[in-house]
Amino acid sequence: MAEKNEIPYKIYLNENEMPVAWYNVRADMKKKPAPLLNPETHQPCTAEELEHVFCKDLVAQELNDKDPYIQIPQEIRTFYKMYRPSPLVRAYCLEEKLGTPAHIYYKFEGNNTSGSHKLNSAIAQAYYAKKQGLKGVTTETGAGQWGTAMAMATAYFDLDCVVYQVKCSYEQKPFRREVIRTYGGKAIPSPSMETQIGRKMNEDFPGTTGSLGCAISEAVEHAVTHEGYRYVLGSVLNQVLLHQSIIGLETKTALDKYGIKADIIIGCAGGGSNLGGLISPFAGEMLRGEKNYRIIAVEPASCPSLTRGVYAYDFCDTGKVCPLQKMYTLGSSFMPSANHAGGLRYHGMSSIVSELYHQKLIEARAVEQTEVFKAAQQFARIEGILPAPESSHAIKVAIDEALKCKETGEAKNIVFGLTGTGYFDMKAYESFNNGTMSDYIPTDADIKKSTDLIPRFSGNEF
Repeated sequence: MAEKNEIPYKIYLNENEMPVAWYNVRADMKKKPAPLLNPETHQPCTAEELEHVFCKDLVAQELNDKDPYIQIPQEIRTFYKMYRPSPLVRAYCLEEKLGTPAHIYYKFEGNNTSGSHKLNSAIAQAYYAKKQGLKGVTTETGAGQWGTAMAMATAYFDLDCVVYQVKCSYEQKPFRREVIRTYGGKAIPSPSMETQIGRKMNEDFPGTTGSLGCAISEAVEHAVTHEGYRYVLGSVLNQVLLHQSIIGLETKTALDKYGIKADIIIGCAGGGSNLGGLISPFAGEMLRGEKNYRIIAVEPASCPSLTRGVYAYDFCDTGKVCPLQKMYTLGSSFMPSANHAGGLRYHGMSSIVSELYHQKLIEARAVEQTEVFKAAQQFARIEGILPAPESSHAIKVAIDEALKCKETGEAKNIVFGLTGTGYFDMKAYESFNNGTMSDYIPTDADIKKSTDLIPRFSGNEF
């Protein structure tokens, strides 16, 4: 077999130009993301330790940093055919309205019932759970897209699904939880009174609207205390970014087909799943010295892990039951404001995205909520798609970059990820339209309060 850098990615496409293998960007990273650590011993987690929480095959993918391509099982590819390849669309109308010489393209992941890219990994994780003979899975969800996607995937494979939904999302988006229920899943507002961690969070933070970190803790606790269940995660982990690489592979295929080279690639960033999936094949080319791109991660100013966090080992969850991961983090105890981009309300960032950012291969930008919704409204009126609040962070920066091209006269190719639709986010749009939406930016003292609680041990100086 040819050396990994000599393998043309096109051989990993079927006749419909859909990938038959996921791309593992870690294989091309000379400096790999740091390993997960056991929080008690501070030693790298073994497969055996991780298999108490995650499915066995997913653990193998989580720890694999050598194989550049990992075959997509036929059962998953058959499911993908229902909505993949997803379209790469040129935003002609937006270009015209902006009066920019830039060419703007968006990869649209909202053409499935979950309304987002999340189904790409949900179906993979459900498949491996079924293959292992499990009864069901537990998970968390912020905005609701991941919980919806997981309920869809588990319904397809006849598995139970328990979803801990961040409380502010549970209350803001009642129809999301009804979609979860329609597909047979159980949605529980987090923090709940059903787990020890949930009860403690409610006691320590009375009236809290929750966070992804807290919901993760509850889902993990549920999984490890119920026989026949494992925990599945919708972002952050290496395995999730691996599954989401199908987005970037399809995007690259479409651009290459028409001889287009992206100059700027933009994605919203919460835990890193859609951003990592979109940029992986392009980052791989940069790592191999083949091409160069500007890659911009866009996060909410209310939860700015990349732009204001520290690069350190930290817990992935508020309850501190998960392994330690080296990442850009605001501290696992950080409680973000109840902004409307629920999928981006996470205190840390994927270890892959964090390492790429630390190596200065990608940029990061934080944007305020009201400006994001201005961009969302502008895009909806011009391009005809109502975007999810998370996706709208990428739209905001794509418009900013296109207007810079208008000033300079440069005809750059701008590609961004439109990760999903906003039809379950009408409370957020109502707040914006009524003029009651506000911006919250944590102070340095707010962030220091939580980063001071990051565990300190030899090798974790920051």
